[in-house]
Amino acid sequence: MKQRWNAGNYDSDMAFVSQYGESLMDLLNPKPGEQILDWGCGTGDLAAAIDARGANVTGIDTSAEMIHTARSKYPQITFVEADGQSYVSETPVDAIFSNAALHWLLDDNGTAASISASLRTNGRFIAEFGGQGNIDSIVNSLPHAFAAIGCLDKLQLPWYFPSIGEYTTLLESHGLTVQLALCFDRPTPLEAGVQGFARWMNTFANGILCVLTPSEREEVIEYMEKELKPSLYQEERWLMDYRRIRIVAYKR
Repeated sequence: MKQRWNAGNYDSDMAFVSQYGESLMDLLNPKPGEQILDWGCGTGDLAAAIDARGANVTGIDTSAEMIHTARSKYPQITFVEADGQSYVSETPVDAIFSNAALHWLLDDNGTAASISASLRTNGRFIAEFGGQGNIDSIVNSLPHAFAAIGCLDKLQLPWYFPSIGEYTTLLESHGLTVQLALCFDRPTPLEAGVQGFARWMNTFANGILCVLTPSEREEVIEYMEKELKPSLYQEERWLMDYRRIRIVAYKR
């Protein structure tokens, strides 16, 4: 199932994605003249941060909407519409960076093979994405909501949330040596008050919900809001149960 993005809403409502990713920059430590790939670049904000440090960065993303927006915002940077599950750089790069993208790539073997093939020997891979237990509240509530409107057969989840053991083993099997692997809870507040949950769903679960009629979509979101508000709505805002994996690895 292909996720459908609205790049404008993504930038306005979900700016926290890039903001949290900024903390990865010190781990990446881009140097002037290095060739770096931003794997799942979205609308380009973190590629621009890498570019600002003097590296030669190329952003790839499977979403035409995201790439179009990234090119408009940062015309000095190269952005390529490409599938991170099969893309291979023509010339091996010094580093690959990825923030909040790998959990959208269900072909984990294809993705790891592509990353490895795109890195030069001793090239580094710095990434953060959703790990096992990420947004468990959403994953567990969606079947209840779809069943309530008689559409359980239409539900397909688009996310890959591995355990840290699964993911490090995967990377090792594709020629990468893992130097750092962390798994941690990162409760994430949403803006827009009581409307924050619906905006999150309409952005990050759009691919799931697009199989429904507009009225069914609204019913699903309302059902989930009612079910999850006691646990996720605190101090006048939604606090999402994010759990992240952070990786530093090198190509052997």
